[in-house]
Amino acid sequence: MGTASLTTWICFNLFILAMLALDLGVFHWRAHVVSLREAATWTAVWIALALLFAGGIWHFLGPQKGMEFLTGYLIEKSLSVDNIFVFVVLFGYFAVPRAYQHRVLFWGILGALVLRAAFIFAGTALLTRFHWVIYLFGAFLVVTGVKMVLAPDRGLEPEKNPVLRLLRRLMPVSQGYHGQRFFVREGGRRLATPLLLVLVFVELCDLLFAVDSIPAIFAVTLDPFIVYTSNVFAILGLRALYFVLAGVMQECEYLKPGLAAVLVFVGVKMLVADLYKISAAVSLGVVAGILAVAVAASLVRVRYRKRSGDGPPTS
Repeated sequence: MGTASLTTWICFNLFILAMLALDLGVFHWRAHVVSLREAATWTAVWIALALLFAGGIWHFLGPQKGMEFLTGYLIEKSLSVDNIFVFVVLFGYFAVPRAYQHRVLFWGILGALVLRAAFIFAGTALLTRFHWVIYLFGAFLVVTGVKMVLAPDRGLEPEKNPVLRLLRRLMPVSQGYHGQRFFVREGGRRLATPLLLVLVFVELCDLLFAVDSIPAIFAVTLDPFIVYTSNVFAILGLRALYFVLAGVMQECEYLKPGLAAVLVFVGVKMLVADLYKISAAVSLGVVAGILAVAVAASLVRVRYRKRSGDGPPTS
């Protein structure tokens, strides 16, 4: 079912590793506050690379695969925005200095790539061997989308997370931050810093989000290379996108219903896959249309609030 050779897989992963090394080892080797201009530039770079890659897939693997990649990339990119909501609350809760936030996101997203790769290959094998699982994935996405709109947002409660409580018991944690270090020695003891706790929580959150996003892309394609590469490009651009959108997320009040609608659509697509095949082109148009309407409605809402003298919505 896959279309890429082993050489293609190796070359792609080497390219990603090179980009990560360039990112952390050259451009962000020293901790600093990421400016809006820098974040916007990196966001544009990752989007441009994704589009160039889509053009390569279109040329070498055909228009169908190219359309599947674009649709999968747009779905994963839009669903990854939900992570940004969590990052904003998480960094605020732990009072993470802005200069260290990029380092946490870098290592957190690097770990997320490994976890998602495992999810993707396990899911592909499962769907290939047991086709009926696609109905479970579809129903799960529909329910998740409905709950995203109807269920109240309880927010984050890190102090109640059992993994973090276990980590605190197994490893003593220093009282404050020590630069961008995850570990420090005090009084002859090796201590974890609060930055490590934040990193663990970032990984846990991405693991939870992957449960939603990975089944969603299986509605578009079962080709592991397309699923994997679209996920990688969406996740790698998430760090820069966070620094672009973190300050305006509270104003995008219709974005979450838009993401819920995307989940419901791809869930329904999986449920009716054996009865009616929705093409990749139609899927791309529907997903793009839903997101465009959500963003436009949010912008109109913000403009109306400013004209009427009200502030932005509070969370």
